[in-house]
Amino acid sequence: MVKHHASTQNIKIAVDAAMVTIREGDLHALLIQMKKSPFEGLWALPGGLLEEDEPTLKAATRILKTQTGVTDVFLEQLATFDDVDRDPAGRVVSVAYYALLSDQNLDLKTTEKYSDVRWWPIRKLPTLAYDHKQVVQEAIQRIAAKIQYTNIVWSLLPKEFTLTQLQHVYEIILRKNLDKRNFRKRIHDLKLIKPTGKTRTGMAHRPAALYQFKHRKLEYVQVM
Repeated sequence: MVKHHASTQNIKIAVDAAMVTIREGDLHALLIQMKKSPFEGLWALPGGLLEEDEPTLKAATRILKTQTGVTDVFLEQLATFDDVDRDPAGRVVSVAYYALLSDQNLDLKTTEKYSDVRWWPIRKLPTLAYDHKQVVQEAIQRIAAKIQYTNIVWSLLPKEFTLTQLQHVYEIILRKNLDKRNFRKRIHDLKLIKPTGKTRTGMAHRPAALYQFKHRKLEYVQVM
């Protein structure tokens, strides 16, 4: 590799977003299908180059809206991916974010630049462009750690939910079963949620009480 002086470097900055939800009882990531060579037909995370006048968080928000139609989501910076050969088009450093959202009433849409946009189960991801498989893996690891000391699971749930739904979110992300009695006691002791006074009916079992988070914003609290 030819080395250049720092004053002549030509390095671009990109932003990629690993957007995660729970569908059909498992974690899914939102992917877009590429049209451009050499990744034509492959899938990738929503992403793009940083504009001159925007910080990375603003860029991530813009890119998600443009490439997927998704807005108003919890976004947090994940890591910087800077392998020299990560992009065949040249030296591109990616600042990656992860996003959590509930899979409800989403109107997914993309631009003519891409062939498709859809959810893929984490366990059955297609071949991904760039280093996006690594980005997804690191995002899932971060989420699994984050839900144990924050309240970010609110991002994955509808505004009103049952305690069973809440527990299932933790179990799916942590990939282990939790004791029902101990889990509910802990959640009540933390005072993160409150009853709505309503119940969910029409299910196979008796009506279940509905709850909501007191605050749908990031709070640090030792859940696990």
